[in-house]
Amino acid sequence: MPKQKTHKGTKARVKITGRGKVKAKRSGKRHLLVKNTAKQTRQGRNGLIIAKPEAERIKKLLPYD
Repeated sequence: MPKQKTHKGTKARVKITGRGKVKAKRSGKRHLLVKNTAKQTRQGRNGLIIAKPEAERIKKLLPYD
């Protein structure tokens, strides 16, 4: 049976933590930032832990990570 391929787009956007959780950057931090409130700017600094059902789908795209 052939090896599975890693989904490179997913690999560039998420990271698997040591405990197996999926971590990603928050959206809305690239441009048009003037309209964001101070609260949105602060909260955007931290990473985002992806919910468990979605994380299971993402892990299938990253078989060797």
